[in-house]
Amino acid sequence: MNPINIRYIFRLPDDRLEVFNLYLDPKTLDLLRDTIEPLPSWTSLDFHQCPNCPLSIQTHSNCPASVHLVKPVAFFKNIISFESVHVDIITPERIVYKDTSAQKGVSSLMGLIMATSGCPHTRFFKPMARFHLSFASAEETIYRATSMYLLAQYFLLKEGKEADLELKGLANIYYNIQLINKGIAKRLGAISDKDAALNALVLLDTFAKTVPYSIEESLEEIRYLFTPYF
Repeated sequence: MNPINIRYIFRLPDDRLEVFNLYLDPKTLDLLRDTIEPLPSWTSLDFHQCPNCPLSIQTHSNCPASVHLVKPVAFFKNIISFESVHVDIITPERIVYKDTSAQKGVSSLMGLIMATSGCPHTRFFKPMARFHLSFASAEETIYRATSMYLLAQYFLLKEGKEADLELKGLANIYYNIQLINKGIAKRLGAISDKDAALNALVLLDTFAKTVPYSIEESLEEIRYLFTPYF
């Protein structure tokens, strides 16, 4: 099977063009490594290492998520968050395009990269990465994340394991993601001249806070969608 290719194409107002080709292993959905060498010092595992990181410097010299963020961070480090960009996203299933701000475009790209980077805490989002939806709204994210998690519980039941229908595990996943976002933000804050990449993480963190809150409120935001089942 060939790698799954997802392409992000950014066009800036001055006609600068940057293409990010992401290749995912078709079975593991791991992002295949395509990084700048030598790796910058801010990717070292022990540089602002996340407090919940289960990895050790003895076995992992670099933070998996940071390693894959090197290229986009290098391109966007001098770009202001609200600078206008045109983004084309090409996946095996469709092409999506949007005129938006740099931070929103980078946020969509970074979310995909982090989910497939090999970070132990982001690996749970690989199913969403496989069916990548760029520029998802908060409501779409809640729907996709809870649907993904509940389908995982179905597969656990099929294997004779206990299922979590209260979504407590999903809330815990997102709490860990909040810590990851803060850790990556500290890394970028130490090296970024401008704020596009850093504010892209702020957007991701907003979504990371939205899902646990929605679970606590019994998913009332999307309950109306399921009226035909009641």
